[in-house]
Amino acid sequence: MARKFFVGGNWKCNGTTGEVKKIVETLNAGKIASSDVVEVVVSPPYVFLTTVKSELRPEIQVAAQNCWVKKGGAFTGEVSAEMLSDLSIPWVILGHSERRALLNESNEFVGEKVAYALSKGLKVIACVGETLEQREAGTTMDVVAAQTKAIADKVTDWTNVVIAYEPVWAIGTGKVASPEQAQEVHAELRKWLVANISAEVAASTRIIYGGSVSGANCKELAGKPDVDGFLVGGASLKPEFIDIINSATVKSA
Repeated sequence: MARKFFVGGNWKCNGTTGEVKKIVETLNAGKIASSDVVEVVVSPPYVFLTTVKSELRPEIQVAAQNCWVKKGGAFTGEVSAEMLSDLSIPWVILGHSERRALLNESNEFVGEKVAYALSKGLKVIACVGETLEQREAGTTMDVVAAQTKAIADKVTDWTNVVIAYEPVWAIGTGKVASPEQAQEVHAELRKWLVANISAEVAASTRIIYGGSVSGANCKELAGKPDVDGFLVGGASLKPEFIDIINSATVKSA
């Protein structure tokens, strides 16, 4: 079965009511590829989730940017998977490098979060990726494999998991992994899935790329056989996000 192209827009901690309204209007007015060709998810901050969900065209889904590792309770400032499910928010981003680095989320903690979110019916964009120091030390695959293994240790059904490979050195820096670098890691990660989970999971799981994706570089990246889409940061706040969504047509051409 062909893997459907997947484009996620991570708005991070950005936006005012007025700005979000404009982004939604741009997305609603844009001419985007059919949902048979591409699955599109945008991830606004929590406070805008329900507004965006209610006002956005139905073929674009919404995701939360994080959720708590277990059931809610005395965890001030956290949002539980149950709450997201109750609001009919279908997706959540987990393990983003900003949370791993700034909030010290460990591989194991991310693995537990992914498993818990899946158990509550959410679909998960699980992020992995190496720092510049790790890439220069030649340990990229060791790092990415360890991050993926921590998820695999807790997850048995990968149907609702999308893996986002985001080299930390390329996020928001303007530096982009070359199409060849992205393809190399995606292919190695797929081989890891074959060896450690199953050939079926490896063939069906979408591995998307994140890290300074733009309207200018998306088509070349999309042309690589193991790049199944994108997790887009800054560009998802701009009209060029439409172009990035439409790069999915490279795969179906």
